[in-house]
Amino acid sequence: MIEDRLRARTNGLLTQIATLIARTGATPNTLTIFGFVGMAVAGALCAAGSFFAAGVVVSASCVFDALDGALARASGAASAFGAFLDSFLDRYAEAAIYAGLLAYYAWTAAPWGVGAAFAAATGSLMVSYARARAEGLGVECRAGLFARPERIAIIIIGLLTGFVLPALVILAVATNATAVSRLLHVRGATDLSRPPG
Repeated sequence: MIEDRLRARTNGLLTQIATLIARTGATPNTLTIFGFVGMAVAGALCAAGSFFAAGVVVSASCVFDALDGALARASGAASAFGAFLDSFLDRYAEAAIYAGLLAYYAWTAAPWGVGAAFAAATGSLMVSYARARAEGLGVECRAGLFARPERIAIIIIGLLTGFVLPALVILAVATNATAVSRLLHVRGATDLSRPPG
């Protein structure tokens, strides 16, 4: 997955930066919250139609999102709650972008945009939910291509290039396809674990 490849390539640099940040006394949760606030601002910019500015803010927010985990490891401040807070706010952060785009298309009377934003938001929610629920059942579930890093990458590209609606259409199709692939993956995994009879 893209997430694994990016982590492998950037881990050293992130650790160095996180070590410097640790000296300031900042906590991983502080970076997590900064990243979320940035995404909320980007959502408001999307609603206002300032797509390029929103893309820049989303890109900057991703830096905080990448650094919070690195800071937790570098400072020895990793915690179960910190990991939960990160995942928790990630969902709201992504929803803020879709909400902003949905509001923009609703205000500009563009039903295709409203539908694509809603479908993309629903698919993104189900991708994350499918993994969380499957792992709650003891089944590892990372099937499909459109996990959060891939989704954010498409959002950034769409916002920065102005091809926002095509990006949403891609996300609407790909996220729901990923959710269905995770459903099928869990079905297969649980069928294999079911005793014959």
